[in-house]
Amino acid sequence: MDMLVNDSARTVFSRLAGWFAKGWEGSAEAEMIASLDEGAIQSIAHDCGISPDQLIELAKAGPHAADEMIRMMKALNIDPAEIELRLRNQFRDMQITCAHCSHKGECRKDLTSGAAAENFAHYCGNADELNALRANPDLLLG
Repeated sequence: MDMLVNDSARTVFSRLAGWFAKGWEGSAEAEMIASLDEGAIQSIAHDCGISPDQLIELAKAGPHAADEMIRMMKALNIDPAEIELRLRNQFRDMQITCAHCSHKGECRKDLTSGAAAENFAHYCGNADELNALRANPDLLLG
């Protein structure tokens, strides 16, 4: 019984440590951007093809703010690497849309349950783009 309690405590601790690490990553990114002067922020944003405000918002959202987009592409049999390579600007714009999405909970639930392909069009801000991408055989997995 003691072994089970210790394993449970370790699991909880591990999860909490992961949450704190993710939160720290996001805040560290935002602090780094905030510490730059306006010219540097404008230059970085220009290089990324986004506005300075978008750059700051994305930094605040953290490095994993658009992870669901990659998972959604795979759930729809779309090759994310191909999209990033061939359609870089569209890929970036879709990441921005995903990072700002207010339906993350629903998306994650559908991705986990395998229902994403059926339901994403009802809530995904990238639904039109994803449907267009999956209609192109050259952009599909395997």
